[in-house]
Amino acid sequence: MAGAVAMSVWSSQSTKSGELFTLTYGSLVAQLIKDYENVDDVNRQLERMGYNIGVRLIEDFLARANPGRCYDLRDTADKIQQAFRLYLGVTPNVGCWSPAGDEFSVTLDQNPLAEFAELPEHCLGLRYSNILAGVIRGACEMAEF
Repeated sequence: MAGAVAMSVWSSQSTKSGELFTLTYGSLVAQLIKDYENVDDVNRQLERMGYNIGVRLIEDFLARANPGRCYDLRDTADKIQQAFRLYLGVTPNVGCWSPAGDEFSVTLDQNPLAEFAELPEHCLGLRYSNILAGVIRGACEMAEF
């Protein structure tokens, strides 16, 4: 019984933390739009911020998940999926592999960052979740892959 109560409390806390993160991220993007006024500049800034996060996050991921070494790009794709599950609670789809096996796509059926997002018409070119691309780039660069 106590285990069920503990899981219920943990689950509700996790949901609240996720919602707080989502709302905070939305506020950050809104502020960037006000500060930069140009959607392309906002996209670059989001990617740069993500890169800086990824550079630092890789150490935490390696310590927490103990994922082992990546021997090829498929291993890297698996680790990216694992990191999304660990930090965002979602599992991305990995697919659209190039014939050479040196490129792939990461897509999200459910994007926790966009859960409450409503973009105005003047932001049609905004890559709202571009921070995630930056995180992946920064983490992979630090892991020397």
